[in-house]
Amino acid sequence: MTQILIIEDETQITSFLEKGLKANGFTTTVATESEEALAIAIDSQIDLVLLDLSLPGEDGLSLLQQLRGQGFAAPIIIVTARDDIQDKVTGFEWGADDYVTKPFRFQELLARIRARLRVSLHHQNAPNDQILQVQNLTLDLRTRRLTVNDEFVELSTREFILLETFMRHPNQVMSREQLMDQVWGYNYVPGSNVVDVYVGYLRKKLGNERIQTVRGMGYRLRNVMQA
Repeated sequence: MTQILIIEDETQITSFLEKGLKANGFTTTVATESEEALAIAIDSQIDLVLLDLSLPGEDGLSLLQQLRGQGFAAPIIIVTARDDIQDKVTGFEWGADDYVTKPFRFQELLARIRARLRVSLHHQNAPNDQILQVQNLTLDLRTRRLTVNDEFVELSTREFILLETFMRHPNQVMSREQLMDQVWGYNYVPGSNVVDVYVGYLRKKLGNERIQTVRGMGYRLRNVMQA
């Protein structure tokens, strides 16, 4: 059964989430503070995390950063009363897959959980689509490894997903809105430069010529072997 980790210190909300999730066929584990949550996430078979940001002690955003930094790849949905735009942008930049603001309707949260699990399952169970290759770039979706000219290049979780998106659409112009939706999983926020920042990170690792800026349209992964 699908295992969901609830990181939440408010008993009433935890009880509400557990009841609804169990009624829909999920199993749940609860952590009320960051250190406990980190240990469970890393050591257990967790399929998805629901993360509150206002935790006792360490802030939930710091926990998110630690999880992604230690290679935790399962979907993470932030569920919080904090609706500041900077919290949302930081959450997505540091590896969140979705952001739900309290109060919320359980059916909406359930739909978001199922959508994230479908994406995760697709990446795990697509045996004919586990290796992406564009010229000298090879991306292994099973091991989450990138090799460039047969040399390993380390990527963060978000860099990996962004490059995967580009490599699934080589030479195709991708708008910032498309990349935001596919990589960060939420509607484009006017004024946010998160896409440009992460394209910059990839350029430093792949070379500036690999990802081309198409003025007024977005970006595309170029075939640098072509004239």
